[in-house]
Amino acid sequence: MKVAEAVGRALTEAGVRQVFGVVGSGNFHLTNAMVAAGSRFVAARHEGGAATMADAYTRMSGTVAALSVHQGPGLTNALTGVAEAAKSRTPLLVLAAEVTEPRSNFYVDQEALAHALGVLTARITSAGTAVEEARAALRRALHERRTVLLNLPLGVQGLDAPEGPPAAPLPRRAAVEPADTDVAALAQVLERSRRPVFVAGRGSRPPGARDALEALAERYGALLATSAVARGLFHGNPWSLDVSGGFASPLTAELIQAADTIVGWGCSLNMWTMRHGQLIGPDTTVVQVDDDASALGAHREVHLEITGDVAVTARQVLQQASGKRQGYRTDGIAADIAARVRWRDVPYDDTSTRELIDPRTLSIALDDILPAQRVIGVDSGNFMGYPSMYLSVPDERGFCFTQAFQSIGLGLATAIGAALAQPDRLPVAALGDGGAMMGSAELDTVRRLGLPMVVVVYDDEAYGAEVHHFGPHGHPLQTVEFPPTDIAAVARGYGFEAVTVRTRADLKAVEDWVAGPRSAPLLIDAKVVKDRGSWWLEEAFRGH
Repeated sequence: MKVAEAVGRALTEAGVRQVFGVVGSGNFHLTNAMVAAGSRFVAARHEGGAATMADAYTRMSGTVAALSVHQGPGLTNALTGVAEAAKSRTPLLVLAAEVTEPRSNFYVDQEALAHALGVLTARITSAGTAVEEARAALRRALHERRTVLLNLPLGVQGLDAPEGPPAAPLPRRAAVEPADTDVAALAQVLERSRRPVFVAGRGSRPPGARDALEALAERYGALLATSAVARGLFHGNPWSLDVSGGFASPLTAELIQAADTIVGWGCSLNMWTMRHGQLIGPDTTVVQVDDDASALGAHREVHLEITGDVAVTARQVLQQASGKRQGYRTDGIAADIAARVRWRDVPYDDTSTRELIDPRTLSIALDDILPAQRVIGVDSGNFMGYPSMYLSVPDERGFCFTQAFQSIGLGLATAIGAALAQPDRLPVAALGDGGAMMGSAELDTVRRLGLPMVVVVYDDEAYGAEVHHFGPHGHPLQTVEFPPTDIAAVARGYGFEAVTVRTRADLKAVEDWVAGPRSAPLLIDAKVVKDRGSWWLEEAFRGH
C-alpha cells in the first residue's frame, strides 16, 4: 500500500466521513483511498466552493470534514474559503498535495500561505510515520478547533507504507471543567442581577447546551439572545430575543442595552454582537464563559472571565442557585417580546413598485411560503440582513453564517455544505446578485447532487454595499453597478427551475414549486428596490 492510500484509509477510519474537493493528479490517489474506505466525496466545480462546502458541513454536522486539493493552484484557489474557516475556528482538515522542488511550476510555499491565514500546518514526512502524522493533524483540528493544512509531498505519497491494523476513531474533545471559585462568582453575580441577559454564541451549539442555559435562565429570570452564528438556538422559547448585534430588532437592542448583567456563553462579544459596545450599558456587569481561555476578554473588557464548557458551567451554576427569581421576565416584557421582537412585526413603508419588490416584503412572503424545516446559507453583501432576520429557522442547525471574512461569493457553497449535513431539511441559499454570479459554477453541483434547493437572489444589479456606502457622498458608481442580467435564464441553463420576481404575485410560482414534486432545484431572481441600504450596513462599515 502506498502512503497516499494509507493516509486516506487512516483518516476515514479516524472519523473523516465527508470530503469535498476538486481532484487533480496530486490528490487523486488520496481522495480515491478515502472513498474506498467509506468516506463520501463531493466534487465541486471550484476549490473555493469546495472549501466553503467543507466549512459549512462541519458547522452544521458537528463532525470534521476534509477538503482535498491539488498542489499549488488547487490550494491557492481554495484560500478564501479556507480563510473563512480559519477565522471562524472551524475544525477543518485541508489535504493538499505538495511539490517540494522550487523549480516546479506548481511550487508555492504552502506552509507560508497557511500561516498567513491563521491556519495550522502539518506535513507527511516519511512512509513509516505517515499514518500517525495524519492522525495528529486531524487530532489538532478536532481538539483545538482549528483549521489545519496537511501537506502531502508527492515524493512521499508514492512510497510503500508499512501495513498496520485499522485505526480507531479519534475521541472527541473533552469538556472543560470550570473552577469552583468561578462558578460561585457567577452565581453571586446572577443572584444580584435584576435584568440579566444571556447571549449564546458558537460555543453554545453543542448538544445539551440549550437545555442547560434555558434552565439557568429560568431560575434567574434571564432573557435569551444569540450571536448571528448561533441563531435559532432558542427558537420557540417565549423569552428569546433572537439575535444580538447589528441584526437585532429595535426591541431586542433596547432590552439588551437596559440589562444590568450580560453573560456571553461561548460567545466572543465582538463588535458585531455588541454593536461596538453600544449594547452594553455603562453600569452593566459583563461575564464571559468560554472553554478557550484565549477567547476571554479578546474583544472587550469583561468583569468576570470563566474558562469552562458552556453546558457544564451552566449546570454547575444552577446547582448553586437559590430560589427562582423574576429577573427580567415580567408580564410587560413578555407581551413586548411576543409582539415586537421579530423584524417582520416591525412596521415599515413598503417601497415596492410594479417592477421591483421591497426585500422586506419578499423575505416575509418567502418565510410564509417555504417549509419551516429549513437550513439557510447566506452570502455577504448589502442584502444579507433581510434573509438573516426575516427568514425564521427551526434551531441552531438551521442557519449557516460564513461571514467571519465578509467575502461575497461563498453563499451558494455554504448552502450546499449545510444541505448535505442536514438532508431532511429544505436548503435555502440567500444571495446577492454579485455573489450569485461569482459562485454560479456551483449551480451545477446543486443540480448534480439532486438537492431540492431554493436559491433566492436579491438582485439590485450592483454591489449594493458599495453603492449605499459611497453613493450618498457623490462618488461615481460605474465600477460597482451592472447592466440587467437574466439570472433566471442562467439557472435554467444549469437545469434549475427558475422564476423572475418583481411583485408579490410573482411568488405564486414558488408556492407551486413547494407544493409540487421539487424534481429540480428552484432559483428565484428577485428584482429588488435599490433606494436604500439595509439597516445593518452602516454598522458593518464601521468595523472596517
